Amino acid sequence: MKKMTKRILLICLGIFSGLILFAVGLVFFAVLLTYPRLPSLEALTEYHPKIPLRVYTADQVLIGEFGEERRAFVPIDQVPLVMKQALLAAEDERFYQHGGVDYMGVARAMIGNMIPGHVQSGASTITMQVARNFYLSNEKTLTRKFNEALLAFKIEHNLSKDQILELYLNQIYLGQRAYGFASAAQTYFGKDLKQINVAEAAMLAGLPKGPSVYNPVANFKRATLRQQYVLRRMHELHFITDEQYNTALTTPLTIKRMIQDFPVHADYVAESVRQMMFDRYKDAAYTAGFKVYTTLDSKNQTAAYLALRKGLIDYDIRHGYRGPEGFIDPELFNAGNEEALDDATTDIKDSDEQLAAIVQNASPKSVKAWLKGGEVITIEGDGLKFARFALTDKANPTARIRPGAIIRVVKQDDGWAISQLPQVEGALVSLDSQNGAVKALVGGYDFNRNNFNHVTQAWRQPGSSFKPFVYSAALEKGVTPATLINDAPIVINPDQVGGQKWEPKNYDGKYEGMMTVRNALTHSKNLVSIRILQSITPQYAQQFDTRFGFTPQQNPAYLTMALGAGSVTPLQLAEGYSVFSNTGYRVYSWYVDKILDARGNLVAQTAPQVAGQNAKRTLEARNAFVMTSMMQDVVRYGTGSKARVLGRMDLAGKTGTTNDTHDAWFAGFTPDVVTVAWVGFDQPRSLGGSETGGAAALPIWINYMGKALADTPERQYPVPDGVVAQTIQTEKGDRTEYFFAEYTQTNPELGLGSGSVASQPLDEIKDLLF
Repeated sequence: MKKMTKRILLICLGIFSGLILFAVGLVFFAVLLTYPRLPSLEALTEYHPKIPLRVYTADQVLIGEFGEERRAFVPIDQVPLVMKQALLAAEDERFYQHGGVDYMGVARAMIGNMIPGHVQSGASTITMQVARNFYLSNEKTLTRKFNEALLAFKIEHNLSKDQILELYLNQIYLGQRAYGFASAAQTYFGKDLKQINVAEAAMLAGLPKGPSVYNPVANFKRATLRQQYVLRRMHELHFITDEQYNTALTTPLTIKRMIQDFPVHADYVAESVRQMMFDRYKDAAYTAGFKVYTTLDSKNQTAAYLALRKGLIDYDIRHGYRGPEGFIDPELFNAGNEEALDDATTDIKDSDEQLAAIVQNASPKSVKAWLKGGEVITIEGDGLKFARFALTDKANPTARIRPGAIIRVVKQDDGWAISQLPQVEGALVSLDSQNGAVKALVGGYDFNRNNFNHVTQAWRQPGSSFKPFVYSAALEKGVTPATLINDAPIVINPDQVGGQKWEPKNYDGKYEGMMTVRNALTHSKNLVSIRILQSITPQYAQQFDTRFGFTPQQNPAYLTMALGAGSVTPLQLAEGYSVFSNTGYRVYSWYVDKILDARGNLVAQTAPQVAGQNAKRTLEARNAFVMTSMMQDVVRYGTGSKARVLGRMDLAGKTGTTNDTHDAWFAGFTPDVVTVAWVGFDQPRSLGGSETGGAAALPIWINYMGKALADTPERQYPVPDGVVAQTIQTEKGDRTEYFFAEYTQTNPELGLGSGSVASQPLDEIKDLLF
């Protein structure tokens, strides 16, 4: 019996050994067949992650990001130790000991998975996850697992542990379009990876197990449970002390909810950069990790954004409440209609501080409204003032605030208030007049509502803001600021304006008779401007004004040019005024300073033209000085006098109001900064009889310049050679006036041929002037 038992045992042992040998043979044979067919490791050894295009201000504030994947590559030596430790505790504590497959971990996982109620574990090492992320799918099959293990061995044989960990840290998907831990730190906490604390590191380290399940934005409670597990493992592995562990458990976490919440509103510039980069690099622009640094100053850009929005809202308030933006069925607020309510409000977007709200109940004394996200607010008292008429029975049904109405609300210090999105549009651009660098640019009220860039794309009539260029041409013809010209009605023949007979009028309907050129510009007298242009000829002024960057095609040679009847963009007008500001040099606007690749290497950099260095002089310094002096009077005594509130003596500029008040402008400058503000409707129509450049555009300019110049000392314009000062008698008493010391007919420096300047001396045009 014993022999029989022994024999059976030997037979079983032999069969078992044979099976083991057969299995080992099969595995060996499978390895021989599979290993040579494993993919090349070039994707790892020559790793090029898909890093989005990022756009920054000059002071390194992020203003735009473009790409399918939010990713920021961080070398392993720049990853903080606490992040490495948290990841190892959560995913692979024996990473630096095993050779790609952790057999102890596999055994532990097998035992754990056999225990009823125990959380299942796959025992994938970091190396195996790298293999899967780069080469394999996530399907749970034996073949995939076998290939994953072989790839892990191959990876370990060819790369160092730090190289493998670096790949993992930068490649893995962590939810919210964030790839890699550097991007996740920015996405969830708004921090650089090097700035995170222990609690935040543990939260991030919990994400690889399930980016959608443990996403703190989508499920903060579940993410916190996973974070606590990671902290416990870090404590058990002695990565953190008792004190650090207890502190991390109670550290409050602030999770970013708005994924595209950039600290500075510069969407129009960011979009211009995106278009430029795509034109240059095509699809690689979105994946190669380019960093583009613009010339914007973040402080100035924020000031410009706030100034333009305030100016347009103030205009809108002056013209009254128009009524709700639309209506939805108020029955959607009944229980059980939550999904339908969400569908009905999907396309209703907030506009920064102006939140979309749906009215639930309304009366003349209070309005109860629902905000997207579920919060219900009550608006009372002064918060109803702007829209009070729309709460009465007298209001037109389409303009009445009632249940289901879509309105705008803003949070104020004393509670909520009804607002509305302006229909009017606007633009503001500010340049460094010495080199043309764009310091601030806002192309409209809200980029998400209208991405048409009014600074660069809107061709509008400049109105009286164009007069300084006509006056500058007249100075070259011998007209002086003290020249007397008749401000009286005039009738223009059709052949002089390219149309029917023209009887122009001053804006205010008043006529002053004989007055100086200086006073005429100060008070923006149309009739004087027309007589000046008539005397020097529109053809001469048209050609002369090309030195400011204006094209003849956009400014036809008719007498209507005197009133700014041509077309300019706000950016083009700012470039033109830069010539006055920088004493006569033509500089070109630019907004991209430099482009870097993903590793920080310089790809391209702008070499601007700088006044006094490599920029071309297109206007005599004495002409620029005299015109600036005249435009300083516009600010001190004339149509731009509201700017005196800034308390500076180095401001100069000109208002602009077009025919029928379709456009309102203010263009102004100091010796270093030129800023242009514009207000108008996209489909041109009257802004209103009282909405001049001084009323609609100038307040925007003042609000911006007040902040932009806050830390800049005043700088006076030096009197150039060729200008003499004389005391003259005026209707308002004696004053110092500036004149050209001599009258020269040619100036080779300006690139003009003989006789092209002052071909008609002053004494020959007096009849036209007077």
